[in-house]
Amino acid sequence: MKINVHEIAIFGMLGALMYASKVLMELLPNIHLIGVFVIAITVVYGRKALYPIYTYVFLTGMFTGFATWWIPYLYIWTILWAVTMLVPKNMPKKIRPIVYMCLCASHGFLFGVLYAPAQALLFGMSFDAMIAWIIAGLPFDIIHGVSNFFCGMLICPIIAVLKQAGR
Repeated sequence: MKINVHEIAIFGMLGALMYASKVLMELLPNIHLIGVFVIAITVVYGRKALYPIYTYVFLTGMFTGFATWWIPYLYIWTILWAVTMLVPKNMPKKIRPIVYMCLCASHGFLFGVLYAPAQALLFGMSFDAMIAWIIAGLPFDIIHGVSNFFCGMLICPIIAVLKQAGR
């Protein structure tokens, strides 16, 4: 996965843009554009999308603290990246937006479930306690999933801009 100077600059800016968007939207609980950016960047850059994704993860830790809550970030965005990599690239143009929106929403709905194993390991939770933790977070996951669905309308326009900028 060799990258050139142009890509280093682009990936740094995309990671910073992801972080800035999160900070700007922090007043809205569980509403952000990170999933949108992860999917769009993955569609355009494939494996290389891991560079801006982990730039975002590092910036998040650097500015908000490398605490236990941050540890799941090391894998939680990679799961969305991996699933996006499995989505066929030659989908009909008409269904792309809805597929990407549903993928983004699914990640939001499952965020607590994906986050829970790390919490359980870090805090010595039993399986039952982990399930209780997931259930307690369901209202937030519902907000997260619904907001990701609607924010997902931006994925295809962002893909188009990234492709055009890469010319």
